[in-house]
Amino acid sequence: METVNYRHNILNVGSVDAFLNVKGEYNNGIRDVYFIRAVGEPQNIQSLIEDTDRQMDKEAANNKLKYVRISALPKLLKIEDSEYYQGIYSKWESGSIGAFRNFLLNETVKNTFLQALRRISDDYKKFGKNTSYSIIKNFIIKLLYWFDESMSEILKDWNENSLIKVIADNVTKEQEYLFYLFLTFIGCDVLLIQNRGDIEIASGLLGYSKKFMLGSYGNSDIKPYTSQNPAMSVNKEDFSSTTISTVISKKVVIPPRPQKNKKAQEALVNNMPSSYVPPVAAVKQASSVRRELSFEELAKLASSVVLIAIHDAKGEVIGTGSGIMIGKDGFILTNHHVAAGGRFYSVRVEEEDKVYSTNELIKYNSSTDLAVLRIKRQLKPIPIYRGEKALVRGQKVVAIGSPLGLFNSVSDGIISGFRNIDNVDMIQFTAPISHGSSGGALLNMYGEVIGISTAGIDRGQNINLAVGYENIKLFTAGFTS
Repeated sequence: METVNYRHNILNVGSVDAFLNVKGEYNNGIRDVYFIRAVGEPQNIQSLIEDTDRQMDKEAANNKLKYVRISALPKLLKIEDSEYYQGIYSKWESGSIGAFRNFLLNETVKNTFLQALRRISDDYKKFGKNTSYSIIKNFIIKLLYWFDESMSEILKDWNENSLIKVIADNVTKEQEYLFYLFLTFIGCDVLLIQNRGDIEIASGLLGYSKKFMLGSYGNSDIKPYTSQNPAMSVNKEDFSSTTISTVISKKVVIPPRPQKNKKAQEALVNNMPSSYVPPVAAVKQASSVRRELSFEELAKLASSVVLIAIHDAKGEVIGTGSGIMIGKDGFILTNHHVAAGGRFYSVRVEEEDKVYSTNELIKYNSSTDLAVLRIKRQLKPIPIYRGEKALVRGQKVVAIGSPLGLFNSVSDGIISGFRNIDNVDMIQFTAPISHGSSGGALLNMYGEVIGISTAGIDRGQNINLAVGYENIKLFTAGFTS
């Protein structure tokens, strides 16, 4: 199949009506697409949006185009969702693409989709701010999820001549802008209505879109899309604040398993050694072994908790903290406030004389106070709790960290409460910690990370806080092993 090149904004589009009516041509392997930013707010912005929806609904009902309006992209919050789309990402890295939940890529679409993913990844790497392999990987995982949840219907009967119009409002984040840019790489025309202000990103990315003014900046809320055609309504709960103008069936088509040759299977079983344990039975045996550990056994996990020294530009140590081994390929979880401001870091592993120097701060989130560093060493990670049962007050915990630089001190206590601070869920616990414990592990009695020590309240005795495993699981997706 020929490679398609996308040419952006070949005609001048200076109004919403012009965007709705323009149709990109496809000739000789070149497809014209339109990526437009309508900036500012006219007095009748809500009427303008409703008229636009009504016109697009009518066109969609007559099968002249497909229309999507997105108020906000859905958040990738569930661990199982993150793991599912990581699987699709892994196949993409190997040159293929996995099965989505809401649709199947046919051969007509597959090459275009793979080409678009490669192109958006390359552009992000080239023009994005502070990108790394892990940041780009996690963006692509989110992009796959966003597409599956909000855009999968557009691939039904898709070809390069398909006319697809997408409208979104008040896009402020670089990765969200990149998602809409990605849509243009599969032939969509995209209009961003930026009534509250224009997006500020690297010029190399912003240059793909063209701007026209609707008025001065305002603060109006644009109401979520509601189809004017009752037959086209979609349950909003299915798509968060995303709706499209045709009803989507969320049925996943799973190809049938190939049938095994019965005689060959019997021969295989008959020739198994007596010590062989079938995989399912092995899993059951392993799960039955899970038991609470003694404090002495838990203390041995200190070998997977590190001491981090933070250096300024002159090489001077400006602070210390702790970190948790989370991935065997050198990945260490710590707090953002530990890593922030450092030009490079020295990492010490228990019972080793060698100090590992690194400047690889490969991911961070100041809101959840999490960061990931990487050192050049194979590690023995501590497993992160998967959430089989909800944590409860009174539950025993063990904290491991390096308070005041005292390498890998171990203390015990209980969960004393659950708090929400600045929209981040925190575990309050009584195991004593001090300055320098930040970034250390909070463990359950099975030796699993249920939190990362973040703060202690100096005015109170043993009032300490940790970011919970739910945020850790989401943040470290792709690093853990």
